[in-house]
Amino acid sequence: MGSIFTLSIVQSALELGCIYSLVALALFISFSILNIADLSTDGCFTLGCSVGAIVTISGHPFLAFPAAMAAGICSGFVTAFLQTRMGVPSILAGIIVNTGLYTVNIAVMGFSSNVNLFGCDTLFSLAKNVSDASWYTNWYKIMIVALIVLVIGVILSWFLNTRLGLSIRATGDNEHMVRASSINPVFTITVGLCVANSLTALSGAVLAQYQKSCDINLGTGMVTIALASLIIGETLIGKGGMFKKVVGVILGSCLYRFIVAIALRMSVPAECLKLVSALIVAFAIAFPYLKGKAAFYKVRRMPVRIDGEDGEDAC
Repeated sequence: MGSIFTLSIVQSALELGCIYSLVALALFISFSILNIADLSTDGCFTLGCSVGAIVTISGHPFLAFPAAMAAGICSGFVTAFLQTRMGVPSILAGIIVNTGLYTVNIAVMGFSSNVNLFGCDTLFSLAKNVSDASWYTNWYKIMIVALIVLVIGVILSWFLNTRLGLSIRATGDNEHMVRASSINPVFTITVGLCVANSLTALSGAVLAQYQKSCDINLGTGMVTIALASLIIGETLIGKGGMFKKVVGVILGSCLYRFIVAIALRMSVPAECLKLVSALIVAFAIAFPYLKGKAAFYKVRRMPVRIDGEDGEDAC
């Protein structure tokens, strides 16, 4: 065990887990709350990564994050517009936007398949120069991404408990009831998808500065990764308040990165990580069902009591 869980693996798993947890939170809004399968996540993640990288190269590392979130809001608006105004099913709307974003992303990157940020100031490089202490240089990346996720998690849990947030949650539960209550479901769906896609794009921008590069295929399979993190978090936490669910999604993302790190340490080829992700998602989704089946068969194998409590035969 000691050879598997080294300090570098723990650090990397926590850092990437926090960064990708923003995508899991986005899927939490679209999939769990709004009950919409938004398949534009892959392209939106790359959009945020590319926009963040280009703005960072321009000399504005802090402006890269709101710029990426603004681009994500535009992506979410287009997806919501296709669903609510054009009558396109949610799955097809996500596929259409994801396909179109490939051209948009490569255009943002200057029609190049990758962009390097080496030599540019980033949030992480600027934070590294704050202190020369050994403990700080080892943990400053985790501190930065954890602070970002903490702020986003608190704001998101607060937002979902506001009047607008409660309307978005009610839309996912019963759209017809919401419409009967004089709440416009078109507006709530649009706001929900815009918020979700802004978080996805923010995650891409943070990852671009974290690894100092951006690739056109970086977002491939992001839906699977986020879904795995979301299901793992919901399985761990279970029922509870909104803040508890948000914390569960973040913990699920970190746990997923630990599972991937263990798979890599066990000499699993990097090409097989997508298959590992798919298996994790399948198991996480099927786990509650299998758990219920196991409890059913356990009760079924128990001996049936024939005599009543008073000693007489039961009817």
